[in-house]
Amino acid sequence: MQVLGYEVDAINSVQFSNHTQYPHIGGQILKCGELKELVNGLRNNGLLCKYSHLLTGYIGDPSFLQETVAVVKELKALNPHLVYVCDPVMGDHGRFYTSETLLPVYRDEVLPVADIVVPNQFEIECLTGKKIASVCDAVNAMKVVHDKGPHTVIITSTELGDTDNLLMIASHRKGDGSFVRFQQKIPVQDAVFVGTGDLFASLLLAWSEKADIKEACSKVISTMQHVLTRTLKAAKELAGEGNKPNCMQLELQLIQSIRDIETPTTPVPSAEDI
Repeated sequence: MQVLGYEVDAINSVQFSNHTQYPHIGGQILKCGELKELVNGLRNNGLLCKYSHLLTGYIGDPSFLQETVAVVKELKALNPHLVYVCDPVMGDHGRFYTSETLLPVYRDEVLPVADIVVPNQFEIECLTGKKIASVCDAVNAMKVVHDKGPHTVIITSTELGDTDNLLMIASHRKGDGSFVRFQQKIPVQDAVFVGTGDLFASLLLAWSEKADIKEACSKVISTMQHVLTRTLKAAKELAGEGNKPNCMQLELQLIQSIRDIETPTTPVPSAEDI
């Protein structure tokens, strides 16, 4: 986001030694008290009025998430045009990797104050109680989320693609109440990466202010292909021929991809209206 022109004030929701796919993790899951203390500092210095966007991703404690809702409401009272982008990180591939106690908070408290929501297939199924076995199912699930408040819902990855592609499905409610809905293939890379959801959400926030939703998604996917291709190439070189790259070797090559983040040029499949 900083590379794309945004000044970012980052607040940790967890303070971990490493991401959660490593075999061991050290650190703390922050709770509402720590967030309140930080926000009080911003408030007391008159700084809360300066924000144009809020982006949330991995949150480990439901009290922290509930306090985030209070912060969103306060920020929107100060700036009614503030855009809240929520990545409701809970799990993937049919399993939770955060506490399941986060689910009702996301569903009942976060969605009504969010503007843009970017769940994966597992997460939107959890949020709506609807299983997705087709694009039609996905559209129906996104309608449930729209009804709670967000104007843009993007399922960042589904299992509805083919052997070579995941399928992203997007739905955007325009100011006149009509919808733009489309699907877009995302080429599959032969590795398991961590942090792709964070990358998607931050890139989407930045590009959605510079382009319409279709072009923004294309820029996001193009950038991600740059980053993941570079990451996998470097990981294979580190692992050595015939060896499978490990978590450390597959850490996303973000700094090395700075020019591609600024100006993504990798061709991506065209979006298809649905």
